[in-house]
Amino acid sequence: MPPSTITVAAIQLSSQDDVGANLEQCRHWLEQAARAGAQLAVLPENFAYFGPDAQRTRAAEALEPVPDGAASPIQSALSRWARELGLTVVGGGMATRSEDPQRPYNTCVVFSPDGRLAAHYHKVHLFDVSLADGTALCESARTMPGSAVRAVGVSGFQVGLSICYDVRFPELYRGLVDAGAEVLLVPAAFTLHTGKDHWEALLRARAIEAQCWVVAAAQFGSHPQGRRCYGHSMIIDPWGAVVAQCPDRVGFALATLDREYLEQVRRSLPALTHRKLR
Repeated sequence: MPPSTITVAAIQLSSQDDVGANLEQCRHWLEQAARAGAQLAVLPENFAYFGPDAQRTRAAEALEPVPDGAASPIQSALSRWARELGLTVVGGGMATRSEDPQRPYNTCVVFSPDGRLAAHYHKVHLFDVSLADGTALCESARTMPGSAVRAVGVSGFQVGLSICYDVRFPELYRGLVDAGAEVLLVPAAFTLHTGKDHWEALLRARAIEAQCWVVAAAQFGSHPQGRRCYGHSMIIDPWGAVVAQCPDRVGFALATLDREYLEQVRRSLPALTHRKLR
């Protein structure tokens, strides 16, 4: 039988435009999460670089089953830490090469405890907005969109992948549930302006309607070019209750996810079996 529980960490960072310094922070918090018992650790979107687009484009890496250290330093670091720490490491959003050299994908990468690239997901929904606080972002101008949902097996659980703005599109998570997802990952760099009103509400809605655990790892604080992120990384159970949450600083939220509780929720309120429109 597959394991009935998995311990997960949602790591909260305040990444900047220095890849080396960001990766050192990633290493530190992955080590702390592993010491706390995590089997799966999720880094937020932009974990390795959060700054001007030109440098991000130059730093885009090719996806490799076994990353080459010189050619793919970010993936190589994640692969090495997964092996050394014996846990599954999720890089929640980084630039990877696409058909357009000026528009890399925003990609969530999953490295298994043997250091292998177990799965990847290209962000489907791109953040093109002009907000009331003056924030204007056009992610599609610098990023190639993905086109497919992706779930991966981790320690006996089916884990669905998504990134940040995806959380506003419930149809993506319906697709992940159809693919067998029991845990939904939402690494993010949610803006302060939208996050204070929408972040928790959206995450809890996704957990409730999908009847899944949700693990949301977020950026926090101030970043280059005036970006400010909300933080509040959290883990939510299939009933929609927040079971762990980060305060306003870097660190991680930790929780043990229980398949028996997920199945109990789905049995007691079998909404997924009542769906009419697909």
